[in-house]
Amino acid sequence: MKAIVVTDEAAGTAGMTLVERPEPRPAINDVVVQVHASGFVPTEMSWPSTWTDRLGRDRTPSVPGHELAGVVSALGYGTTGLSVGQRVFGLTDWTRDGTLAEYVAVEARNLAPLPGDVDFTVGASLPISGLTAWQGLFEHGRLQAGQSVLVHGAAGAVGSMVTQLAREFGAHVIGTGRAADRQNALDFGAQEFVDLENDALETVGGVDLVFDVIGGDIGKRSAGLIRAGGTLVSVVGPPEARPAEGLVVDFVVTSDRAQLAEIVQRVRDGRLRTNIGTVAALDDAVAALNPTKRITGKTIIRVRP
Repeated sequence: MKAIVVTDEAAGTAGMTLVERPEPRPAINDVVVQVHASGFVPTEMSWPSTWTDRLGRDRTPSVPGHELAGVVSALGYGTTGLSVGQRVFGLTDWTRDGTLAEYVAVEARNLAPLPGDVDFTVGASLPISGLTAWQGLFEHGRLQAGQSVLVHGAAGAVGSMVTQLAREFGAHVIGTGRAADRQNALDFGAQEFVDLENDALETVGGVDLVFDVIGGDIGKRSAGLIRAGGTLVSVVGPPEARPAEGLVVDFVVTSDRAQLAEIVQRVRDGRLRTNIGTVAALDDAVAALNPTKRITGKTIIRVRP
């Protein structure tokens, strides 16, 4: 099969190559999926799991990409709940070869059925962005109707999902980003927008929940915006500062079949719109994953035409 591999952490995405690899075989409780579309997150190049296994041993050359939509082509021993020929989407294990390939072996529990009226490209754009937004808002942020939410990077792949879900559940949403992102953030449902290049973040005042996908100085300053009893949720590691009278949660997204079903149903009925910035074929993936200009939204590699 064709696959994208990386071998050098220092080179990052610039070190990607398209190669021929053996097709994977399913382990116990696995399925093999014929990948139709794969999502990619640029920060994968800084994740230890891209380069080493759970015991810290080098596992390069490794296949990146952890979001997929495709069709089940084989079942491992003991696998239940899915069948050969079924359309699926989901999130693969961080320390196993990923989805920028024609086939991938993945634990069946990490996949959910993909309805026939949802395109594979859309399906592959949902797992990380959708699950991160869902878990950050509802599991870790414990969002309630009527609360205020500050969403950093509101025009991005994750931030746009956070914005839409928070609005659906009755929150007042303040988005942030660059000046060029203002209209996109408002289009996704933000009721206010803070230009991080020109506006003073501190003018926002007290909010119930900050959803941080940026970190650094922005994350540090955000701690001061949490009102008593509020929460700072981070997906970029532990914040450098804590709210005076609030909580801090940093988390790594996990796959959840029930949550994937909730997310894809919202796409089907129009409550949730995915945010795709670039779509490219597998043969063109190396160039697409090394863009020469800033891309807002998810990069999707269409593995099968």
